[in-house]
Amino acid sequence: MSVAAHASLPMDGGPGARQLALPGIGDAEADWSVRRSPRARRVSARVFHSGRVEIVAPLRASDRRIADFVARHREWIERKSLEGRRRSTTLDAAFPPSQLRLAAFGEFWRLHFAGGHGAPRVLEGPAGLLTIVGDAGDRPRLRRALLGWLTERARTQLGSWLAAVAADCGFHYGKLQMRLQRTRWGSCSTRGTISLNVCLAFQRPEVVRYLLVHELAHTLHMNHSSRFWDCVAQHCPQWRTLDQELLDGWRQVPPWMFP
Repeated sequence: MSVAAHASLPMDGGPGARQLALPGIGDAEADWSVRRSPRARRVSARVFHSGRVEIVAPLRASDRRIADFVARHREWIERKSLEGRRRSTTLDAAFPPSQLRLAAFGEFWRLHFAGGHGAPRVLEGPAGLLTIVGDAGDRPRLRRALLGWLTERARTQLGSWLAAVAADCGFHYGKLQMRLQRTRWGSCSTRGTISLNVCLAFQRPEVVRYLLVHELAHTLHMNHSSRFWDCVAQHCPQWRTLDQELLDGWRQVPPWMFP
């Protein structure tokens, strides 16, 4: 099971979905799409960090039902989409960043570009200093280098954190995987493998702990039943507030992480 990473009205998507033309939407909304899902029970909307809009609908939902939903919620969808496009355009222009603030770990890193030739490398120094050695003008390689460092930093910090929360709450899991995903904060497989999004490094510690509890609870309940949420509430009483904050957590993630 997994937790999504996007602003959304209530939705329930899943595998086996297919893309359709959006009823009643013109060329101005070219980045809007409809996905019919066998798991969806109602029509809903996703607005991704880039501003892209996806309407999720049950398999048998009529075009009229989808169009009516869009008409009722168009103002909210357009506002969220515009916010995403504006933020993405503004912040991406700032690449490469001069600093990285990893709120989850209480860390602040300054980037120093030392110059040189060849592929960029990230060297971790004292006092929160990251030195970039090599050709920093090679943007694709610099992105990969920064993401590589961030992934390993998140693996170390979140790995220890996950183990501590599991021990404290009495959960047992198999192993940890780190992923860089556009739409999921975390997931838990039937074998107990916990997958966490590297982007969690930019969220508040309280929000991250909730996500860890959420995924660990799936080791006992592979669903979102009342028993699952009772389990989450037992170890994280403020889960409702934190879950809402996580839905909007993409605002904290630098867009350059997804070129």
